[in-house]
Amino acid sequence: MLKALFIHGRFYGVLIALILLFVLGVFDYVFFLVGVLALIASVLLVAFDVWLLFESQSAPIDATRHVAEHLSNGDQNRITITLQSHYHLPVKLEVIDELPVQFQSRKLSWRIDIASGGNQQFTYHVRPVERGEYGFGALHVYVRSRLSLVIRRFSFAIGQRVKVYPSYLQLRKFAFLAFDKRLKLPGLKRMRKLGHTAEFEQIKEYVAGDDTRTLNWKATARTGRAMVNQFRDERAQPVYCIIDKGRLMQMPFDGMTLLDYAINTSLVMSYVAIRKEDNAGLLTFAERVDDFVAAGRRNNQMYRISEALYNQETAFLEADFERLYVSLSRYLNHRSLLLLFTNFESLSGLKRQLPYLQRMSDKHIIVVIFFQNTELKTMIDQPAGTLREIYHQTIAEKMQAEKEGMVSLLKQWGLFGVLTTPQDLTVDTINQYLKLKARGIV
Repeated sequence: MLKALFIHGRFYGVLIALILLFVLGVFDYVFFLVGVLALIASVLLVAFDVWLLFESQSAPIDATRHVAEHLSNGDQNRITITLQSHYHLPVKLEVIDELPVQFQSRKLSWRIDIASGGNQQFTYHVRPVERGEYGFGALHVYVRSRLSLVIRRFSFAIGQRVKVYPSYLQLRKFAFLAFDKRLKLPGLKRMRKLGHTAEFEQIKEYVAGDDTRTLNWKATARTGRAMVNQFRDERAQPVYCIIDKGRLMQMPFDGMTLLDYAINTSLVMSYVAIRKEDNAGLLTFAERVDDFVAAGRRNNQMYRISEALYNQETAFLEADFERLYVSLSRYLNHRSLLLLFTNFESLSGLKRQLPYLQRMSDKHIIVVIFFQNTELKTMIDQPAGTLREIYHQTIAEKMQAEKEGMVSLLKQWGLFGVLTTPQDLTVDTINQYLKLKARGIV
């Protein structure tokens, strides 16, 4: 009982008032008598307040925390707390939830009033920025009556361990955007291709604009109307998301690393590829190839990919593109679309890796996806007032131009390049994939 009993601030206010009365009683006996009566009344009120809170030996307060089995990295995840009071009087509650250490927060508390026998439910949101296993601690509820002289603590040891996976909430957000005409998102383009190197789909009546080279003369003779063959994109193409885990992918943006953005986008891109009836696969590398998931679209393919992405960590080493080339030659026997998530901070850094990228492009279609330095753009947009600021702004503009020149250099070598910001990574990657599908390259 004593371990669960705490003193409220109002008790100390009463105690100070009693001390003042006894001090004044030294000069006037009336204050002394008032102080004695007030002391007796205070002791009785405290005893009564303790009795109100501890009259029931069973648990007069129930509390539960509802957390999803998995949390989504980089997104707002909802946590729900439910409280049930079995007291026969209204009480005031302060609820403190022990968050996982990764959030570095110890100030999460709520003050609520709850009626006799009533219940309350409220929610809050957490945004994890690291993948891994998170441990929620106990849920503490501090109860006081309207007298508010003492407090009773209830601790519910409902510790929970949940895994933080790549952003599956983002996956839901983009899941149907490439398929449902009613859904639109700024930046996401809808592309359709009726190709010639693709699979036969149907015979239809010719309309203005159809390619006359696809005329089906037998069907035309049989029906007496011009009929054409219609094709659709070839399906079951291998699409691999390749994630560079080198030191440059450790750069932060909005609390997350570039690696986290690449992982979130890879999960979404894999889902889109499977929905497009292509085969999705995954490969991660730094100084060596760490994880490889063969391309496929089986029922458990998304589970295999998400499990592989769940515990990826950045290696503080230079990424070995030569080792990547050798591994791809060993793992991939069919021509595939390779979406390479990496980062280059200088033109010389890209040139060092270009020979390996070009060798890969001899057998596969490679899209090199790297990141804009958003700090450079912020520096360029700010007005420069001093000579030092002008110098910094000039250097930033030079670095920005070098980044944009990397896309042109990749194009000269016959590679596809996408320069994007972390927040636009998913949209730009999906657009590039759909663009290649529309052009019949994939």
